[in-house]
This record gives sequence, structure tokens and C-alpha cells, in this order.
Amino acid sequence: MKKIYLIVVFCIGIVSAQAQDLKWHTDVKEAITIANKKKKPLLLFFTGSDWCGWCIRLQKEVLKTPDFKKWATDNVVLVELDYPRRTPQAPEIKKQNDELQQAFAIQGFPTVHFAKGTVDKEGKINFAGLGSTGYVSGGPAAWLEVANGIIKKK
Repeated sequence: MKKIYLIVVFCIGIVSAQAQDLKWHTDVKEAITIANKKKKPLLLFFTGSDWCGWCIRLQKEVLKTPDFKKWATDNVVLVELDYPRRTPQAPEIKKQNDELQQAFAIQGFPTVHFAKGTVDKEGKINFAGLGSTGYVSGGPAAWLEVANGIIKKK
């Protein structure tokens, strides 16, 4: 009986831990629709997830912390725009990400843009930029201070 109880508790723990994970969108049009419904700006994270040391460091020190998770849930809709070197990527996502890299004039990784977006009747995406940042030393508190300064200007 104790084994069954422990298994049930373990399974509930796994489910609740997964429920707390943040949703990082990869489809920008879908993210824009959600952001507009929730009246929140987009956080566009331009990253080289499998090769960029500063991107990996930003993920570890900030984007995967409980402080960031709470802040993001309350304030933004998350979009990951990845430019991997070793990880396969769907052609439509690669095309979308390349177009957004050009549109936002991304020259280095990581770059985080905050923006409001719209999709017109022809499916064209338009952005109103709020500001941008990258890696900020000092952990989640320092990074969130910069992010709050950007999104509070909206």
C-alpha cells in the first residue's frame, strides 16, 4: 500500500512540475493572437540554443528560474526564435525566424525584443517595438529590472 501511495504522490509531483513550465511559442502569428487576446506584449527571444554560450547562460541564470517564470506568466507572451547549428528545424520555422532576424536587424545572440504585433488580413505581420536587451549580469533580479523598464514604457 505504501508503494502505491508513493507512486501516486510521485506522479502528481511530475504533473504539477510540468504544469509550471512556461509555454515558449515558435509560431509568431499564433503568439501574436494570444498576446492580443491577453493584452500583453511579446517577448521575442533570438537565440542560438545549441551553440551560443551567452544564450545558454541567459537561459540558465534567468529564463529557467522561478522568478522569471512568475514574471513572464504575469507580463508577456514568450516567443523563441532559434537559430540552431546542430538541431534540425522545420523549414517553415527556419524561414519565419530568418525573416524576423532581418526585420529586427539582429546582429548578435542572445537578443530579446519586446514588441506588440498585429497580423493584417493578408497575413502580413507588423510589429511596434518597445525595446530590447540581451544578457544582463546579476541574475534574474537585474534582468527583470531591465525588462520591466522596457515594458512599463508601453
